[in-house]
Amino acid sequence: MEIKVRDASVYCDVVGSGKPVLTIHGWSPDHRLMKGCLEPVFESLDRPYKRIYFDLPGMGRTPGAPWIDGSDRMLDVVLGVVDALIPGGRFLVAGESYGGYLARGLVAKRPEMLDGVLLICPLGRPYVVTESGTDKGDVPDLTVLERDAELLASLSDSDRQRFEGLAVLQNRRVWDRYRDEILPALQIADDDFLENSLGRDVPFRFPIDDLATPFDKPSLILTGRQDCATGYREVWKFLECYPRATLAVLDGAGHNLQIEQDALFETLVREWLTRVEAMTAFSRPSGR
Repeated sequence: MEIKVRDASVYCDVVGSGKPVLTIHGWSPDHRLMKGCLEPVFESLDRPYKRIYFDLPGMGRTPGAPWIDGSDRMLDVVLGVVDALIPGGRFLVAGESYGGYLARGLVAKRPEMLDGVLLICPLGRPYVVTESGTDKGDVPDLTVLERDAELLASLSDSDRQRFEGLAVLQNRRVWDRYRDEILPALQIADDDFLENSLGRDVPFRFPIDDLATPFDKPSLILTGRQDCATGYREVWKFLECYPRATLAVLDGAGHNLQIEQDALFETLVREWLTRVEAMTAFSRPSGR
């Protein structure tokens, strides 16, 4: 389905019914990244959830628009999706990488609507381009812990370069999911829009972590110990905004954490949903 946010036609894939879960992918991939890692979790649960997977402008099946000239306008698009599909309702949000940055923007703008937050390899702060190169913040260098030379030799140059650039576990299992859930979107992303429109003003123009009160709903923040894109140390700078957050720094995981440590990822997400359910049940009127 498609919904209109101003003149942007936003592609949405809605699965199931029940408690809404808004998912926000990162910079360049599309909704398939979030669907690939979260559907195994939701399909294993008895509790009903309405999963909302959508493509951010310039990515997947949602074209970019000139007025989306930074993260403030991109957040307007996300809020437009919320208003169209969850009007006045309460929901959960799950954001990955840049999507995690946008999710934190939702916490700042609509905390009263949120019952929980999941951040996967979240962007702590946008990259800063200087004369000496790109400053990603306090992130580690790429460390490869497993490398299948035969697999890598079988890939095209472009596919291998993309995969090797972030993968900590460069094996067949990780490649197969990367090929199906991430790579197709990278190949069709509107790089001109991302660089020259959205990329004009990536930092929010408001203090994202200057919350009136800390966000006290169940949260889960997952980072990779070997993540060379967003790292794990930047999270400490906003962690106190989420007093009910579990923070897990996973070894053997880079920016593809949800694939490289999939079993642990799924276990931790289920535990987060259990905490959310317990909180909402506790706060629900007893009828007496």
